[in-house]
Parts: sequence; C-alpha cells; structure tokens
Amino acid sequence: MFGFKVIKKDNKTKARKGLLKTAHGDIETPIFMPVGTQATVKALTPKQLKECQAQIILGNTYHLFLRPGHEIIKHLGGLHKFMNWDRPILTDSGGYQVFSLSELRKITDEGVEFKSHLDGSKKFLSPEIALEIQNALNSDIVMVLDECPPYPSTYDYINLSLTLTTKWAKRARKAWNFSVEKDGRYQFGIVQGGMIKELRRKATSELIEIGFDGYAIGGLSVGEPKSIMYEVLGYSVEWLPEDKPRYLMGVGKPEDILFAVEQGVDMFDCVLPTRNARNGQLFTRNGTINIKREEYKLDEKPVEEECDCYTCRNFSRAYLRHLFHAKEILSSVLNTIHNVRFYLKLMEDIRKSIEEQRFSEFKRDFLNKYNKNSEVI
Repeated sequence: MFGFKVIKKDNKTKARKGLLKTAHGDIETPIFMPVGTQATVKALTPKQLKECQAQIILGNTYHLFLRPGHEIIKHLGGLHKFMNWDRPILTDSGGYQVFSLSELRKITDEGVEFKSHLDGSKKFLSPEIALEIQNALNSDIVMVLDECPPYPSTYDYINLSLTLTTKWAKRARKAWNFSVEKDGRYQFGIVQGGMIKELRRKATSELIEIGFDGYAIGGLSVGEPKSIMYEVLGYSVEWLPEDKPRYLMGVGKPEDILFAVEQGVDMFDCVLPTRNARNGQLFTRNGTINIKREEYKLDEKPVEEECDCYTCRNFSRAYLRHLFHAKEILSSVLNTIHNVRFYLKLMEDIRKSIEEQRFSEFKRDFLNKYNKNSEVI
C-alpha cells in the first residue's frame, strides 16, 4: 500500500518521475514542499494551499518544540489536526535551527544543549528526543538529527562533525519503530560532509549501511559558490539508491531545482517563494518582477498572463503594487498565493516533461526565458 516507486525516467538525463505513498496521501515527484515553519505556511490558509495544488508541506521540529510544545500538539491530535492539514507533512529534525539560531550551544556525543532564541531557557535535543518530538507531531516523513557544518569549515571540523552525525543517525534508526509498508511513515537520513568529496562519499555509504526509507542531501546552499554546489550535488545524488526518494534540503531557486531534477532529485523545500512574496518579489516564466517598482503603478495586467492562480485571475499588477506600498496584509496573501502556485506549476510541468521524454528541452526553454528577464529585488 505504502512506499516509493519510480514511474518514469527521462531518456536523456537522470530526471525521474515517481510516486511516494504515505499515510496522509500520495505525493507525485519531483515535488516542491512549501515551508510551514510554525504549523502554518505564512500568509496562506490550508484551503489556499490546496488551491495552489500543494501535495505536502514542511514543518519545523525546533520551532514547534519551543512553541507551543510537541506535547500540546500531541494532546490536540497531532500536527495535521492542529493546523487542519490532511495531506502529508515532512518535519526536519531541528538541528539546523539549533546551530544557526542559538548563540550558546554545547555539543556532545549525547546531543546538543542550547538556549531558546525565544526566552533564553536551556533546552536539550538528542537523536531520540528529535524523534520523540516528530512522533508526537505524527509527521509522515521524519528527518534524523544532524549537524550542518558552516561554510567554509576545515577538513578536520567537517570530519568530526560527520562522525557525530553518523552516530546520531544510527541511534535515530535504532529508536525508529515504524515501517513504511505498515504505517506509511518514512525516516530519512541526511548526507553531510561539507564540500569534500571523500567525506560525502563516506557519509552516503554509512547511511546506506544503516538503511533509511529515503535520503536527504544537506549542507548545500549555505554560502558556497553555485559552481561548487552544483558539483557537490552532482556526485552526491549519483551515490544514492535508485529505489529510495531523494530530497535536496533548502535549495529552491527555479534554476537550481531544474539542475537538481536533471541529476535525479525528487523533493525540494525552500522559503524563497513565501519570503520573497512578502518582500514584493514575484516569480514568472519571464523572470522575477519587483512589484514595488514605479513602472507597475498603472499596469492593468496580471502578474503572469498564463498563470491560473487566484491572484492572477482577479488582480492587476497596479493593485498588488498599491497593497505593498500601503503595507496591507492582503499584499502578503496575494503575492504568496502566486509564488507558491508558480513553484507548484513548475513542478507539474517538470513531471509532464519527464513523462513525455522532453525534460532537457523544457529546462532549456524555461531558463532561456526566465534568466533573460529577472529583476533584482
């Protein structure tokens, strides 16, 4: 009943179309997951997300652990019921936020002690506790606790960090008592290793030996040049099992998604479409536009003529510009609807192009139009 299956492979690239069946519904891949950090995708209701054709969203273990607390969410029926979202949810482990948001942290083999960014109170996160939190949330896809080394870091630091991440991964897998086939829930391991090929190779082989239900590529888009990111991504995907879903964490520019799909990646998340919407940047096939600019003051056209989203079907660029400058809440709502729909329509078109064996042509045509006209925000 549950599991992952590759349905179609592109005959010119490594791009593939798949189906990921979970306890809360099926996910067609490649897929983009809107980020719902604190049990909400900012500015959107669950109904609006569904109208945008979102199949799965992402929640954040760190933030929900601190507020309102996983026990409260569990008491109220789990994260799906709490936020009234009946489709799949992936939750990250909280590790990235611990290392990026907490100024004071102490890492040991056991786990990491840190101060809450909300009130300064001391908290502790271990592989088992991260799993306990995600089980309380009843996530469909659960991520193991890992450490994401900053860029740049020394070889010695990355190697030590990777050793710890692998130990934590073993403990997280040992504590996992669910199965994909029976429960429709997945536990993903996370490949780290910085930008060092031999450490990435080591990380991948060790995670495969542990045996996870899917594999994520972490530690990219953390400040490294794009050429390095593409190089590392290329060989990192190549080493992952063919029959398991592959998730590229936190990478989400359209051109990056297309490159990653070409390498065989199945799942993506990023805050770009939602965050940039609130800052007035809108994505279109003809490039990005900055809606706050003077040139849109009298523009009666929708953001994108071909777009089927609620925003484009009902409102002009001039109105969206007005809302932004007036600092109206509706500005964030309408901009976010468009950007999320843009991303999800891009994934639909990618899947269709793989099905029709024309992904390379789709990628080339998309980038020719997109890169030519994008505005700087």
